[in-house]
Amino acid sequence: MGRTQLTAKQHGFLQYIIDYVRENGIWPTYREIEDHFGFRSPNSVTQNLRALHRKGLLEQNGNGYTLPEELLERGAPSSIPIRGIITAGVLQEAVDARMGEITLETLFPNLDRIYALRVSGYSMSGADIHDGDYVLLMDDDIPNGGIGAVLYDGETSLKRIYYDERGLRLEPANEDYETIHIHPDVFEEVRILGRYVGHVNRSGIFKRTAGRAA
Repeated sequence: MGRTQLTAKQHGFLQYIIDYVRENGIWPTYREIEDHFGFRSPNSVTQNLRALHRKGLLEQNGNGYTLPEELLERGAPSSIPIRGIITAGVLQEAVDARMGEITLETLFPNLDRIYALRVSGYSMSGADIHDGDYVLLMDDDIPNGGIGAVLYDGETSLKRIYYDERGLRLEPANEDYETIHIHPDVFEEVRILGRYVGHVNRSGIFKRTAGRAA
């Protein structure tokens, strides 16, 4: 079956269906899919199903869609095949070969320390992190001026973080939002939830830009 690469959200959508069918023996209802992904209408479910069908990952019959047996046995694609070498200089003969795969572990070597949170709000849009994106955080300290998530007094925020002698300064990446100053007293706790290492949205997976504090 010829297939093109899935986006991160299409991969998650397909994996949810596979897991559901494996566990329950039947397909999830439209309402269950809507609730799981937070879709606002059944049309979003239909669009995702059609996209997976076009990419050869769902089969269609008179009653709707079905999963190919090979997917139920193997699961959704979890890697990108490396099919050869292409020159970035002068024209050269094409090198076509199987050279392994790019996996999430390739993109994020410390995958076991990474988790995701869904972004709500627009204060980091200047850093290309938008409402509805899934920000990827590593269980690690945040360097001065780096982007990360902080918990303070029961509330959380994703910002660019600066340290001073009194506490923290949380700077947005959107001029419509104000800087937040945190000066906790001795009984208040400020906890670093994670350092930003990338984010995921409908366009794909984006890693932190190398060479920048983030």
